Amino acid sequence: MSQAIVKIKDLKKTFGKEEVLHSINLEVEKGEVVCVLGPSGSGKSTMLRCINLLEVPTSGEVWVNDTQINAKGTDINKAREQLGMVFQQFNLFPHKTAQGNVELALRKVRKLPKEVAQSIAVEQLTRVGLADRADYYPSQLSGGQQQRVAIARALAMEPTVMLFDEVTSSLDPELVRDVLNVMRDLACGGMTMIVVTHEMGFARDVSDRVVFMDGGLIVEEGSPEEIFENPQNERTKDFLGHLKIAAEE
Repeated sequence: MSQAIVKIKDLKKTFGKEEVLHSINLEVEKGEVVCVLGPSGSGKSTMLRCINLLEVPTSGEVWVNDTQINAKGTDINKAREQLGMVFQQFNLFPHKTAQGNVELALRKVRKLPKEVAQSIAVEQLTRVGLADRADYYPSQLSGGQQQRVAIARALAMEPTVMLFDEVTSSLDPELVRDVLNVMRDLACGGMTMIVVTHEMGFARDVSDRVVFMDGGLIVEEGSPEEIFENPQNERTKDFLGHLKIAAEE
């Protein structure tokens, strides 16, 4: 029996006259890690942003647990509490410490007492390996550390699904590993995750399923072994082939 937490049904999204998502259908089950691959402009990030209504779908349905979040009358803010999202840009408040950034939504959105919010913030910063940086401001942290604060901030809200949108693409190569290790730990702990990424090693090693998108369509999906070792679609073969050549140069 399906335990799908996220269900996308016939999702379409247009910007003006341009349709950037064409009838997307996808289900993600509890505890599953799905990595979404594809060239720039293929609709990966738009699909992710439609899941928590940062972009409003033109048509179709987006379900999280038993709630259709794009249905008329849905309490969007309440529905979003089930979704943690981490972006390419860290979006930290520069005037607040790492702990202050993690505490903020706990105080403002969940209305938790200061002491409780502080305790959760310390717990989540410890989880991402930054307990010793709790009192540091973003300007005092590396890009990788700032991204881990952003992950801790999302985790503090206790989401049932984590969405990652190219979270390592703006980092220097030596800082990527620590962020990916945090994500690996989350995956091993059973967190349901949808990860838009160009990190092929991560997708191969950590994902339960790989989705390849191109031109606003899901072109192919399967296990990491199926996609990386024996892709069936010519566009997938071409994309992975170019990546392999680039890695060898």
